[in-house]
Amino acid sequence: MSRIPTKAEILDWISANPTHTSKRDIAKAFGIKGAARIDLKRILKELEAEGHLQKRKKTYRDPEQLPPVTVVQVKAPDEDGDLYARALEWHGEGEEPRILVLPRASDPALGEGDKLLVKLQKMQGEDHDYQARLIRRIGSNPKRVLGIYREGSEGGRIVPIDKAASNEWMVASDAANGARDGELVEAEQVGPKGRMGLPRARIVERLGDPSAPRAVSLIAIHQHGIPDQFPDKVMAEADAAKPMGLKGREDLRDLPLVTIDPADARDHDDACYAHADDDPKNPGGHVIWVAIADVAAYVRPGSALDREARKRGNSSYFPDRVVPMLPDRLSGDLCSLHEGVPRPCIAVRMQIDADGNKIGHRFVRGLMRSAASLHYAEVQAAMDGDANEKTAPFLDDVIRPLYAAYEALTRARAAREPLNLDLPERKIVLDDDGSVVSVAFRDRLDAHKLIEEFMVLANVAAAETLIKKRSPLLFRVHEEPTQEKLEALRETARAAGLNLAKGQVLQTRHLNALLNQAAGTDDAELVNISTLRSMQQAYYNPENFGHFGLALRNYAHFTSPIRRYADLIVHRSLISAHGWGDDGLTAEEIERLEQTATHISDTERRSMIAERDTTDRYLAAYLSERVGSEFTGRISGIARFGAFVKMDETGADGLVPVRSIGREFFHFDAEAATLTGSETGMQLGIGQRVTVRLVQAAPVTGGLELELLSIEDQKLPGGGGGSRKGGRRSPAGRTVKRKAAKSKLKAAKVKRKVERKRRK
Repeated sequence: MSRIPTKAEILDWISANPTHTSKRDIAKAFGIKGAARIDLKRILKELEAEGHLQKRKKTYRDPEQLPPVTVVQVKAPDEDGDLYARALEWHGEGEEPRILVLPRASDPALGEGDKLLVKLQKMQGEDHDYQARLIRRIGSNPKRVLGIYREGSEGGRIVPIDKAASNEWMVASDAANGARDGELVEAEQVGPKGRMGLPRARIVERLGDPSAPRAVSLIAIHQHGIPDQFPDKVMAEADAAKPMGLKGREDLRDLPLVTIDPADARDHDDACYAHADDDPKNPGGHVIWVAIADVAAYVRPGSALDREARKRGNSSYFPDRVVPMLPDRLSGDLCSLHEGVPRPCIAVRMQIDADGNKIGHRFVRGLMRSAASLHYAEVQAAMDGDANEKTAPFLDDVIRPLYAAYEALTRARAAREPLNLDLPERKIVLDDDGSVVSVAFRDRLDAHKLIEEFMVLANVAAAETLIKKRSPLLFRVHEEPTQEKLEALRETARAAGLNLAKGQVLQTRHLNALLNQAAGTDDAELVNISTLRSMQQAYYNPENFGHFGLALRNYAHFTSPIRRYADLIVHRSLISAHGWGDDGLTAEEIERLEQTATHISDTERRSMIAERDTTDRYLAAYLSERVGSEFTGRISGIARFGAFVKMDETGADGLVPVRSIGREFFHFDAEAATLTGSETGMQLGIGQRVTVRLVQAAPVTGGLELELLSIEDQKLPGGGGGSRKGGRRSPAGRTVKRKAAKSKLKAAKVKRKVERKRRK
């Protein structure tokens, strides 16, 4: 080239060739040789001084363009579930470019806050400027904390609301984001630790007054990252949905199907009906219909509704609110089986014999109309001879046949022997302001058990049908306990003077035998809790490993597609298997079933933890006005730092810190789950009856601190082990022994150790 290029030509070249931007590359592109290179160098320096170019080592680039390889930080998924990122090396003055991250199947899971080294591709005519492919992930998400901001002279500090957190966080004055003293805030860690070894943080979001009515569940929702706002596109799809008619469906509107739910239920996703089987080949048998809202008809694979439902995985339930999986237009209206309104459904007709064994079933895609929306208490009252105006018309033709079919199912259940735990469920009652009025235990009526048995039977039918048709699905899997957990349960049983059989393949009937031994004794609750703790966590999987707790070989969730994504997958599989329409399971969904199973198992656990944390906070708020009161309870857990006590009145768990029991050292035996005083020999173990005093209740964290007053009705000197006068410990001689069975257990342990040594 005979002339030096203009500045505009150089900038155009660099923009079009981001990987060839060294001075040598530019000179070669424009044919510049010899002394002309001096003029090129001068022009490049002028462009750099004017801010058009930025020199990086021996290359130049347009600051309004990104380099082909750069570092980005992942943003939260948008309403379509797509991942976008912001460039950490963006120095332009214009609008920050949009970068779409395209993960490969082999890439690790990426989340908000991840820093990535990526290769960029410039895009034209798209709603994003670049597409990014992962080279490698660098660093990790910044650690986050939710807590109360406390203002100080030089910035402030954050007191975490997580009762397990041990450190406060320091906040510099320029990192407080305008937060006020006492506000609930979310912050992320920045840089290394600061003064006194405390982590330093910057506040990223202010969440308001933590003591405001109904703030408790909001704390849990935010702390655990549960999505509680539907994107506009999702709401638009839901709002555009219309009621469906009979086309392509079996007409079930004449069946007197009824819904039976809690009195305060807003959605009704299952209905049932039963009658005596008129087939002469099945004397004493019954026909049971279970109809489930046809959510798949409204939530199509790949739609915004579907992506959001999968992202949430399930609905989350709190004492004051529900965070639904689907917008209310669907969950509370079009997919809810309201009384007297035609609704699309997927139903199963099941035949059982006189002993409750299922002898046949078939699925249909239908249109139903609920004959009545009933609640558990009034249905039970009707069967007990106290029918009201709502239940009286259905007593003979609907309610009594339901109970007759249920009686048959109880016989099949007794023969199958699923795990029969007796653990009452707490119910927190709130007033209109969100304050706790009472804490009680939920009634367990036959009406509840009836619906549960019908749903279990329908879930089994769904799994069996899809297995027979070789259609992919998600099973509900519950594996048997590990040997380590079983041995821990045996130790607990021995300490209570009970026995759990050994040396055979474990079945639920063996555990039920242990529970029956404990029934009616002081150790009943302990044995039930310990048995529950020995269980594995249930999860979803495309492979069938059976359901140990229910003693079932084939089990899938089918009955709650409004609130569980797993059920929606099963519905779509049934649609595909029966050829009912084009809204069944897609090839893409089948390919990622394993990934979906892992994701929704995780979201289920997330909701369980958030719901438990919320309950703990409400209980702490309820008990905060009773600090100083005495309560009876039972030791439910032992840790190195203290004993957990479950209080009889509310079922709340509180901690007796080991530091409060006395000045002696307490030996922690993890295997036996005991704390033993080095001087007095006082021993704390799971299952002991205790009396405690409430010392502190922290509604923000849900923590309860207790003082130990007595063990097994034996008082501790000084009203508790924590009495310290003049720096001296309380008088000795306060040994409180466990039951004789405990000493036998220790002797047995020693004997086993000796035998093991001899065998060596």
